Formats: sequence, C-alpha cells, structure tokens
Amino acid sequence: MIFELNEEQLQIKYSIREFAESEIRPHVSLWDETQHFPVELLPKLAELGLMGIIFPEEYGGAGMGYVEYATIIEELGRVDGSIGLSVAAHNSLCSNHIFMFGNEQQKQKYLVPLARGEHFGAWGLTEPQAGSDASGTKTTAVRSNGGWIVNGSKNFITHAISCHTLVAVAVTDREKGNKGISAFIFDKTMKGFRAEKKENKLGMRASETASVVFEDCYVPEENLLGKEGEGFLQAMQILDGGRISIAALAVGIAQGAYEAALKYAKERVQFGRPIAEFQAIQFKLADMATQIEAARLLTLQAAAMKDAGKKVTKQSSMAKLFASEVAVRVAEEAIQIHGGYGYTKDYPVEKYWRDAKLCTIGEGTSEIQRLVIARQILKA
Repeated sequence: MIFELNEEQLQIKYSIREFAESEIRPHVSLWDETQHFPVELLPKLAELGLMGIIFPEEYGGAGMGYVEYATIIEELGRVDGSIGLSVAAHNSLCSNHIFMFGNEQQKQKYLVPLARGEHFGAWGLTEPQAGSDASGTKTTAVRSNGGWIVNGSKNFITHAISCHTLVAVAVTDREKGNKGISAFIFDKTMKGFRAEKKENKLGMRASETASVVFEDCYVPEENLLGKEGEGFLQAMQILDGGRISIAALAVGIAQGAYEAALKYAKERVQFGRPIAEFQAIQFKLADMATQIEAARLLTLQAAAMKDAGKKVTKQSSMAKLFASEVAVRVAEEAIQIHGGYGYTKDYPVEKYWRDAKLCTIGEGTSEIQRLVIARQILKA
C-alpha cells in the first residue's frame, strides 16, 4: 500500500512549513537559550486552527483528522520540537480528554475556548512517585460539600504555569486500585491550585514544563470528567492518540536534523571535495533517510487507523517507539557528520539531538512502549 497525502493535506503541510520557517525558525536559538515559552505565538497558532486541530468546528476546532494532525506536528517539529510539543500536548491531552469524556456543558465551558486558542491547556498524570507506573497516583480527591477536596501534586506538566485549564487524575477510592482513580477539570482561578518549579531541561526548552500543587483545592461535582473511577482508563485511551503526535514530533525532529546534515555534507569540503562524496557519509545519509521514511509511514498508518475509528493501541505504541528512537539516532548521526561543529551551538543539530531524547521518555518511555506492544501481540 502506497500512502500519499492528498492535495488538501499537502496544502496544509506546506502552509505550516511556511509558517514555521517565517514565524518560528528566526527565534529558535534565542527561545532555547533563554527557555522562553513564546505565548505571543498563541494568536497566530489559533488563527491557523492549530489549537483545535482534531475537534469539530461546532466546538471551535478546525475539524481535521489525525493524518492532518500528524502532518502538522511533524512540520512544527522539523523547525522547533518545543513548539510541536506544546501544540501536541494542548490538543492530544488536555483538550482531547474533555472532548472524549466530557459532557456537553463541560465541552462548551472548557473545550471551546481551548480549541479556539483563547486558553492554554495542560494535562496532569505524572507525579513524583508515579511515572511509568501511572497507577501509583498519590493525589487524592475526597468528597466534600457537593464537590471534591483535592490534595497532592503533579510534575513534568507542559503549560503548568501558563495554562488556563488543567485535566488531572486523583485517587477517589484507594481500595479499588486503578478503578478508584478519577479525572477532574481544574481552572487557574481555583483556590489551592498553583504551579511551582519550572524545570531547567536538557531539550524542548521553549516548551514550558513545571509542577502543579493542589492544597485543599475545591473542585465542584460538575468538574468530574465522566464517571467516578474511570480516570485511569480514560488516561490510557488518551495516551493511545497522544502517542501518534509524539511519533509525528519525532519524525519532524529527525527530518530537520537530516536536512541540516545533508546541507552541511554538500557544503563541507575536506581532502579537496565535499564530504557528501565520501561513501562513509553517503551511507549515513542513506540510513537516516530510510529510517525517517519508515518512521513516517508507521506514524501515518496509526493516524489513518485512528481516523477510521480503529483501535490503535499497538500501532501508536509501535510508531512512537520506532520514531522516537530513530529521531535520537538520526540527530546523533547528524552531529557526527558535522564533526566538531556539530558539538557547538553554531549549528542546529545539537539542539535536534537534545530535543529528540524527550520523545523516548514522554507519554510512555520506550520500555513502556515495548511492554504495551508485547501485551497486544500476545493477546492475539
């Protein structure tokens, strides 16, 4: 089967590429060095429909599918992984959780401003003692006065400081294990909800990451997402789709690193000729191009299956696993092709390598992806 983007999808792809080249690339180094989260981009992203890519127009979204979504995230990641990550987290996690499991009132109140780009969204699953083992959630929610009192914390939360809306899970019945975890919608006006400790990260430095703390935070009953006890299962379904976006992000980062290495190899002269003429470099470029294409096809397959309403647990994990590890390998080879210059900030490849590494960790480590895939294939 040959997978090709149609004319409309190609138009989306190149419009996002033009936007990324003109509005993002000139600022990449400065944003990275200063860890600046460019909130000033929000109106421009919203104008392009990038804050509500996968949501129906009736909720303020762009009404696109996952193939278009993956294509957009790839193009953003090709220029700056941080921006691609922020758009992905906003769409796939916070907003999508409300879209998939919220009632109509919750969608109108919270999803519409998120999809329109009027608000930033964040999603809270990870805790200091609950990373890969998300079922180890310690944050608690106790019924009180027609609502819930939440205590605990979340860490490594994208947009924790700048978000207007946060979806997070908490334990509502410890004795029920995974089935005693529920999901809630928080907003920044709630007393007892605050952000703390912005992380000083290796890569993705222009994407805001911080901790969230709940101290006797009162959440009204109407902010419970779905039914009590469904939060953990909801989160696992959200991650199925979210991993497609991380795979797409990884493909974009790999593509950007490859293009930089290809350009450099054609320009860099050693022993009287461009290094691209040496077989050792040619083989590196050939391997890089092949691996990127394979990762892209895996990602688009998962996206197409998601659009078709099929279960994507295995495919999204395969795409995320393979694409993220390809991104790290390709970025490392890009540094090697640059030689000593690749180790400096004068060239972009060191940043691609730093950014790529997160893709093997966020939304489920490579080890967790292998576990998910193994469980799926052993069910057959």
